[in-house]
Amino acid sequence: MNSEKDFSPLTPNIVRALNDKLYEKRKVAALEIEKLVREFVAQNNSTQIRHVIQILASEFALSQHPHSRKGGLIGLAACSIALGKDSGLYLKELIEPVLTCFNDSDSRLRYYACEALYNIVKVARGAVLPHFNLLFDGLSKLAADPDPNVKSGSELLDRLLKDIVTESNKFDLVAFVPLLRERIYSNNQYARQFIISWIHVLESVPDINLLDYLPEILDGLFQILGDNSKEIRRTCEVVLGEFLKEIKKTPSSVKFAEMSNILVIHCQVADETKLTNDLIQLTAMTWMREFIQLAGRVVLPYSSGILTAVLPCLSYDDRKKNTKEAASACNHSLMKLVTPEDDEEEDEEKSGSTGSPSREDGQPKTEADSNDMLNASQESVGFSNISFFTPASADRPQVTLDLDGIVQVLDRHLHDSSTGMMTRIAVLKWLYHLYIKTPRKMFRHTDGLFPMLLKTLSDESDEVILKDLEVLAEIASSPAGQTDQVGSCDSTDNKLELKVPDGAKTGQPSTASKTVDSSPSTPSMNSYFYKFMINLLKRFSLERKLLENRGAFIIRQLCLLLHAENIFHSMADILLKEEDLKFASTMVQTLNTILLTSAELFQLRNQLKDLRTQESCALFCCLYRSWCHNPVATVSLCFLTQNYKHAYDLIQKFGDLEVTVDFLMEVDKLVQLIESPIFTYLRLQLLDVENNPYLIKALYGLLMLLPQSQAFQLLSHRLRCVPNPELMRTVDESKYMDSKQQVSKRASHSQVDYNELLQHFDRVQSKHLEVRHQRSGRASDHPDRKLM
Repeated sequence: MNSEKDFSPLTPNIVRALNDKLYEKRKVAALEIEKLVREFVAQNNSTQIRHVIQILASEFALSQHPHSRKGGLIGLAACSIALGKDSGLYLKELIEPVLTCFNDSDSRLRYYACEALYNIVKVARGAVLPHFNLLFDGLSKLAADPDPNVKSGSELLDRLLKDIVTESNKFDLVAFVPLLRERIYSNNQYARQFIISWIHVLESVPDINLLDYLPEILDGLFQILGDNSKEIRRTCEVVLGEFLKEIKKTPSSVKFAEMSNILVIHCQVADETKLTNDLIQLTAMTWMREFIQLAGRVVLPYSSGILTAVLPCLSYDDRKKNTKEAASACNHSLMKLVTPEDDEEEDEEKSGSTGSPSREDGQPKTEADSNDMLNASQESVGFSNISFFTPASADRPQVTLDLDGIVQVLDRHLHDSSTGMMTRIAVLKWLYHLYIKTPRKMFRHTDGLFPMLLKTLSDESDEVILKDLEVLAEIASSPAGQTDQVGSCDSTDNKLELKVPDGAKTGQPSTASKTVDSSPSTPSMNSYFYKFMINLLKRFSLERKLLENRGAFIIRQLCLLLHAENIFHSMADILLKEEDLKFASTMVQTLNTILLTSAELFQLRNQLKDLRTQESCALFCCLYRSWCHNPVATVSLCFLTQNYKHAYDLIQKFGDLEVTVDFLMEVDKLVQLIESPIFTYLRLQLLDVENNPYLIKALYGLLMLLPQSQAFQLLSHRLRCVPNPELMRTVDESKYMDSKQQVSKRASHSQVDYNELLQHFDRVQSKHLEVRHQRSGRASDHPDRKLM
């Protein structure tokens, strides 16, 4: 340092001592400076005071010589002590050079700087608050200092500053939050400890409302929650817990939408192998659950983002049981928020002036919108660009359900092959719920959802299939899906007439859909019903394993969800036009087995048992025409409807058919069915020999078809039990006459042209025979095919 330079009002002795390498001499110089400054204070000579501070700062604290810097630091601290309460007038000049020394490469000098600042702050107390950001910035650096002495000194200064902030009511939170938001993303363990400790302190001060600024630091808190240090994680958990308690106390002032952006991201785990991610996800999901319950319908516009985060968690195993339960609660609470009022058309949609435009093509958001959403969900830092949530405008308090976004999320999870079973079930429950609560808006999306819903019928889980069938049944029966034309029959002269319970008119547009019960238990079929049946049969045709393994299960459940007569009537009508005759025969056999054996079809069997009404006769004729694809099924249908003469006539024609092993196996099954409870009435009719001669003839016809097998022995034994008609004449003649009259009356009411039905049977069997001959011809012409 230049000894000739003028450092007045500092004396040459003070200057020499400040530059000395010995601490004791520098301390003596500091005492002299303190005495000098006190004199200036007494004289109210602020000019000289500033001059002294300026010399100590520029010529000493910021000097290139390390001993000079040390002297400058102790000198500045001495000035502050001398100034006392007046130090607040000079704090900027006192603090800034000390903070510069925090960056010094010499650890001892950093320690002296920390000591000097401690003395300055201790004297100034609350006066340092306007300079808090500078102090905080400097302390955050020292918190991560590698030297233990420096770190220890910084901790003392940190505690002092916290005491000052806690006891003061002049803390400028608005100015501090931007710095806090910047520093909170530090990856250094000690810096994180420093940050979280300050947030904890500020949150506990009654006069500081940090909750208003929580959206700006919440993402950083979740980052800190993933720290490797158990102590830091525990402190962060405590801080988040305190914030959540405060949110519950004052939900009306909470910015739910802005914070939900962050929760959506942290509910999605990028690296499942990292244990701390489980804690982050569980905490975020817990917060999300509370947000939905506290905010209510306020979160509805942002439900697509919530579902994106929640749905995958529903398939977690017991290792993440708590997260799964929290996600389930979120999902349940969110679903309850959707009400029929969300199905009402907004004026904005009609005019197209504001809000989300109504999409005429019935599709949700564009693919570009979807990509933006997905990209945003993958980011963990820089959440300002997240597009899941948009704060609601103060000028528009009306809550709008983001139905397009929800459907897009649900559809994406259905298409994803990695989606877990419980997630798929939840997706289908959501679709069903939306079709119940918002049917008019949901039908805009039906064409896009329909193919995937049909594909889901091939799912491995029975529960998934059940939920899928519920959705499809609701689509097929909802009044919102009704149009002027029912079904999509190719021929106008053979339209399907659907049976509609409770007097509802099929095929008419709903004028008061809100008052109509849209539950599948009382369906009114719409245009999607026939489309559903066509596509279901097409799927069975393409996936024979689906028909074999799940076909009966699916059809039985549909009979419970929809009107059984509609199911069989429509399928029979479609199969009548089926070009794949082998599939038609297999499908008829399946339907016939269901009809004869399933408890769900009890009412339909009773309807067909006595063909006394025009409707039952029409149903029989419709089924019969398709049942002709399978001769044995046709006979069993005649047995069910008590058309014994016609059954006998059909069996007579069996001699002209190609009797195969499969054919005989079907006859064998029919014999087994005759012995089942379903045909109890048929077996009892064998007692009335004279009035049921064709029943006995038909059964003998089946017996003659069978080889000497167990079924042959079973039927033969049954027929040997048929009583002698002469013996049966000893019964009451009046009852006998009544029986004859009933048969006559039943025949008179019948409106079935059995000759025409027999001709139809012959035509269908001729087609089957022709197809089999073509197949056998192709097989014999194939050079590599060998005869077995």
